[in-house]
Amino acid sequence: MHRVGSAGNTTNSVRPRKEKRLAYVLSDADDTKHCAGINCLKVLKSTVSNGCDYLFTGSRDGTLKRWTLSEDSATCSATYESHVDWVNDVVLAGDSTLVSCSSDTTLKTWNCLSDGTCTKTLRQHSDYVTCLAAAEKNSNIVASGGLGGEVFIWDMEAALTPVSKSGEVMEEDCLNGSTNSLPMTLRTISSSNSISVHTTQGYVPVGAKGHKESVYALAMNDSGTRLVSGGTEKVVRVWDPRTGSKAMKLRGHTDNIRALLLDSTGRYCLSGSSDSMIRLWDLGMQRCVHSYAVHTDSVWALASTPTFSHVYSGGRDLSLYLTDLATRESLLLCTKEHPISQLALHDDSIWVATTDSSVDRWPADAHNPQKVFQRGGSFLAGNLSFPRARVSLEGSIPVPVYKEPTLTIPGTSALVQHEILNNRRHVLTKDTAGSVKLWEITRGIVIEDYGKVTPLFLFPFVHYPYILFYIFQVSFEERKEQLFEMVSIPTWFTVDTRLGSLSVHLDTPQCFSAEMYSADLNIVGKAEDDKVNLAHETLKGLLAHWLAKRRQRLGSQASANGDVLSGKDIAPRSLAHSRVEVDSGAENDSMVYPPFKFSTVYPPSVVTEGYQGGPWRKKITDLDGSEDEKDFPWWCLDCVLNNRLPPRENNKCSFYLHSCEGSAFQILTQGKLSAPRILRIHKVVNYVVEKMVLDKPHDNVNTDGTFAPGLGGHVQHSVVGDGSFRSGAKPWQKLKPSIEILCNNQVLSPDMSLATVRAYIWKKPEDLILSYRLAQGR
Repeated sequence: MHRVGSAGNTTNSVRPRKEKRLAYVLSDADDTKHCAGINCLKVLKSTVSNGCDYLFTGSRDGTLKRWTLSEDSATCSATYESHVDWVNDVVLAGDSTLVSCSSDTTLKTWNCLSDGTCTKTLRQHSDYVTCLAAAEKNSNIVASGGLGGEVFIWDMEAALTPVSKSGEVMEEDCLNGSTNSLPMTLRTISSSNSISVHTTQGYVPVGAKGHKESVYALAMNDSGTRLVSGGTEKVVRVWDPRTGSKAMKLRGHTDNIRALLLDSTGRYCLSGSSDSMIRLWDLGMQRCVHSYAVHTDSVWALASTPTFSHVYSGGRDLSLYLTDLATRESLLLCTKEHPISQLALHDDSIWVATTDSSVDRWPADAHNPQKVFQRGGSFLAGNLSFPRARVSLEGSIPVPVYKEPTLTIPGTSALVQHEILNNRRHVLTKDTAGSVKLWEITRGIVIEDYGKVTPLFLFPFVHYPYILFYIFQVSFEERKEQLFEMVSIPTWFTVDTRLGSLSVHLDTPQCFSAEMYSADLNIVGKAEDDKVNLAHETLKGLLAHWLAKRRQRLGSQASANGDVLSGKDIAPRSLAHSRVEVDSGAENDSMVYPPFKFSTVYPPSVVTEGYQGGPWRKKITDLDGSEDEKDFPWWCLDCVLNNRLPPRENNKCSFYLHSCEGSAFQILTQGKLSAPRILRIHKVVNYVVEKMVLDKPHDNVNTDGTFAPGLGGHVQHSVVGDGSFRSGAKPWQKLKPSIEILCNNQVLSPDMSLATVRAYIWKKPEDLILSYRLAQGR
C-alpha cells in the first residue's frame, strides 16, 4: 500500500509537530464524482420489493459515496466526508450502519441511509487501518486490521450506545456527528491466544500482538464465529472471535496475502496473494486443498458466488477471471486499463473498482456461472504460478468474454503533478488525463485551463487517406518555464496531491511569513502601501462562512441573555504563547478582499485536527459556527477572530547604498540601511532623491522635483520604511525617476523588491550592496 503522511496517531513519532496543522482541499469538479482510485465497494440490497439498491464506494480521495442503483443508471445520492486520508475499506453492520477505515488511523461509523453524517470516530490503531470484516448474520461484530500488525474486534452495539464521557476515551466524537461520547467494548487478539475485553470508561485497551507484521486482509463467516487474517507474514491466521483464541496458522503463499474470503460456514477459505496464486484452504483439515494459477501478477480482489462454487478474481494484471473451484476451469471475463482493487457481486452483475476513479458493472451470472463457460475460451488453471506467467510471455493470452461494461460510474482525473510558482499564489497542476491547469490557492479556483493534446481528423485528400492534425499544447515543464516570474516571496504553504486533488497545508508560524503590498494584489479601497499578510487574508476568506454562522449563533445567544457581543471572543494563549503580534493593517477588519474570496460553487474542504478531537474534514460551506478551539488550531482562531499573528522571523533586509564610481553626486547616509524585504526599488530611488547632495552649488533642484535639497549630518544606520515617501513624493508610476539603482553592475527594475534583488541579482549571503547613479540620457 502506498504510504502517505497521516494526521492520525503520532505517539510513535520521534519529533511530534508542536502545533496542529490546518489544510484545505481544492476542487474544480462536481462533488458527485470521485477524483482518485477506488479502494472499496459494498452493495446494500433493498429489503423492500420495490426499494432501491445502493452501492457504497470508498476512494483514495478520502470520501465515501452512496449510489442509488437502477437498471441502467447509478446516481450519487450522498457523499460521506470526514476521513482525512485514503478510505481503505468499508463494511455494513446491520441494515443502516456503515463502517469505514482509513489511512488516517481511524474507523468511522455512518448512518448509511442519511445525508452523510458521521456518527462516531473510533481511534485505536497506531498506523493505517487497511481492512475490515463483518459478519453477515451478526451485525454486532466488526473486525479491523492495519499496518501496525493489530487486529481488533469491535462490539458495535456497545460502541453505538451513548454513555457519559471518560477521561481516557481512545475514540473521539466525530465533528459533524453526535456530541456524546460512546463506549466501546474491544476484544483484542494477542499472541498469548487470549482475548481481552475492555471498555473505554477508565481503561485503555491493549494493542493486538498476534501479527508481527502488517495486516492487509480480513474475512469473517456469516455467524461471526471464525475470523481469518493475512498480510506481509505470508501466512493465513485463523481466530475464534468469540474467545479470541488463535486456532491455526496456514502456510503456503510465498508473498503478501492481499485478499481473503470465507464461506458461510467458515470451513473453507480462499486467499489471494502477491505471488499471483489463489489458494483454497480446508480449515477443518488445516491444509491447502487446491492452488489456482490464473493470474500473471498480484491478486488483489476476490468475490465468490453464493454457493462458494466459483470465484471472481482481479488484481495487478488488469484482468478479471472466473474460476470453477471444483473443475479448475478458468475464464477471462474482461480486461481493464488499471489494476483491479475491489469486487462486489450484485445479482447477476459484478462491480469492478480499479486504481482509476471510475467504477464499472460487468455481467457475471453469479447464480448460474456455468452459462458463461458455455461461451468457450476457458483454460485449465495450473497449480504453479510460473507456468501461467510463461504462457503469458509467449503470447497465449485468453480472449476476454466481454468487451464493454453494462454501466460505468465515471470519475474525474486525479492530479499527479504540481509545481508552486514563484509568486507563491499560483500552483500549476497536471492530472492523469494530461490536462494542465493553473490554480490560485488564495481563492481556491482554476484561473487558467491549458487543456491537453487533442487530435482532430480532417477531410481526406487525394493522395492521403486522411491527415491527422493536433492542437499542440506545451508540456507541463514548458508551461512552468513560461510562467516563471523573477520574484522572491517566502514559502508560506506546502501542497500535495495524495488525495487526487490539490491539498494546501498551513503550519504556524511559517505560513505568516509572506506579505505583499495591496497595490500588487489590486485591492481597491485599500492604501497601496498597506502590507497584506497572505496567510491571514487566506484564512479569513476560508473561514468567512464559519465566522458569519458563529456570529449568528453568538448574536442570538447574546440577544436571548441580554448581553453585548464582544468582538474579541478567543483569548490568546498566555505564558508559552504570550509573544503575539497584532496585524495592524487588519485591525477590526473582517472584510474579505477579492483576491481571497473562495468559490461557493466548488467550495474547498477544511482538514485539521482539534486539541481534544481527532482529525476531521468538512466543506467550508457546511461549517455551522459551532466549531471552536477544541476543533480548530488555536493559532488559526486567534488570527481570524482577533487579528493576532504568532511571532515570525525577521522580515527585514539589510543593505548598503553607495554612489557609483565616477558619479557626480552622493547622499549623506552611507551606513547600513534596513527595510522590509518586499520594499520596491522605486522606494529606494525616492530615498536617494530625498537624501541627495550635489557636488556643485549651482546644481540645484530640478523644476520637476526629481532632486531633493541636500540634508546635513551623517547617519550610520537608517531605516527605509514603506511610508517614508508618502508625503512630498509622487508615485513612481507617475514620475519617471532620473536615478538608477544598480546591483552587481546591473540596472534594477523599479518594481523589483529587495528580496528579489537579493535572490536573483546579488546571490550572496552577505548584506546586499546597492549603488545609484544618474539615469542614462538624463
